[in-house]
Amino acid sequence: MEHEDLFERLSRSTFRSSFKLKEKDKKYVLDKGDDKIRDHARKFISQRLAPAEIPNDGKQTPMRGHPIFIAQHATACCCRGCMEKWHHFPKGIELTKEQQDYVVDVLMDWIDRQMEGYEAIEVEEEAQKEMKKEQKEEYEQMTLPFV
Repeated sequence: MEHEDLFERLSRSTFRSSFKLKEKDKKYVLDKGDDKIRDHARKFISQRLAPAEIPNDGKQTPMRGHPIFIAQHATACCCRGCMEKWHHFPKGIELTKEQQDYVVDVLMDWIDRQMEGYEAIEVEEEAQKEMKKEQKEEYEQMTLPFV
């Protein structure tokens, strides 16, 4: 994975490291797939972060509601002030295509890190459900009346 230096610095911030994807966020990512989530990230960044002047800068990114919003706060890609402090992209200048691609890559890298091992949990849950079903069927067989 990329961005090791950035993620190391972010991990030392109590605020930034407090952000985690919740179960529903992870399911959303899994259901939509990486390509769709990346498309959402591109759209959010181009509309909410890329312009040179943002009237509500510092308040344009919700704290919940989409995995990308959570990733933006976790990676300091939530407003131009944080972008300037953490990523050295100056305020007041429109983000270039390359800078926007960088931000999207950072967001997706963070989400990938959050998703590590998630599918294994899903598979394990399904296996547990199947085992419970088999145990129930076995119990029902044992409790059938003798004829």
